[in-house]
Amino acid sequence: MSDDEWLTEQFEEHRAHLRAVAYRMLGSFAAADDAVQEAWIRVSRAGAAGIDNFGGWLTTVVSRVCLNMLRSRSTRREDSLDAHVPDPVVRIDDGGPEEQAILADSIGLALLVVLETLAPAERLAFVLHDLFGVSFDEIAPIVDRTPAAARQLASRARRRVQGAVPEPDADIHTQRRVVDAFFAAARSGDFDALIAVLDPEVVLRADFGPSPMSAVVRGAQSVAGRAIMFADPTRTLTPAVVSGEPGAVVVVDDRLVSVMAFTVRDGRIIAIDALGDTDRLAHVVGWRGRDR
Repeated sequence: MSDDEWLTEQFEEHRAHLRAVAYRMLGSFAAADDAVQEAWIRVSRAGAAGIDNFGGWLTTVVSRVCLNMLRSRSTRREDSLDAHVPDPVVRIDDGGPEEQAILADSIGLALLVVLETLAPAERLAFVLHDLFGVSFDEIAPIVDRTPAAARQLASRARRRVQGAVPEPDADIHTQRRVVDAFFAAARSGDFDALIAVLDPEVVLRADFGPSPMSAVVRGAQSVAGRAIMFADPTRTLTPAVVSGEPGAVVVVDDRLVSVMAFTVRDGRIIAIDALGDTDRLAHVVGWRGRDR
């Protein structure tokens, strides 16, 4: 086997892990694929001579690419709880025993939304250390900081996450019953029943891309008013686990039109994240049996 063949083989063995790192850095599967491809270009040019920990080196390379991509994003709002919804991971919910494994393997959309508010170096330090167990000694040179400073970056990010990411009810089956009640009430046009399953301070993020339909809607009355659209009989709802949370895929004429995730706490829905951007829905992972 030639050196080039060995390098290609090793990279392919690590591709899934690198994509997972890039997705959590960037919140987009298309951007994650771009980052992995750029990492491969850099790796193929540099070669792997003298590299002892090949997997760790690849993680460093893709992390540097992601950091550059985060820094180059032209618009970074102070209030990132806008209508942007990160790319979801979808698993059709058949009620089987694998649900808990899906939950354990997923990262919630609420966390990804909060990660969008972090400075690039903070996000990188938090993702690498808290989600992938990379040491601060390894993170430090990526962000051009000392290990102690890298630790501080992750600590600041962790405080932001802990203060902003809602803690859902532990039992996904209980959450599912609340979500089913939401859709049943919406289907029947029962406004009072909708209000009963929504937290008074519920937040709906509806991301339809560059469209007037994109909006952040706050409060049970306003969200219930939007939910009545599901009374439309042409909409087919399929229960799903969406990024570890109960949700649904919405189909019209066999066309995927939106993916929805619900956060349920104390028996009421406190957040709804809905992605309806046609271009981004084409990249939804897990829909119709596609692999993660």
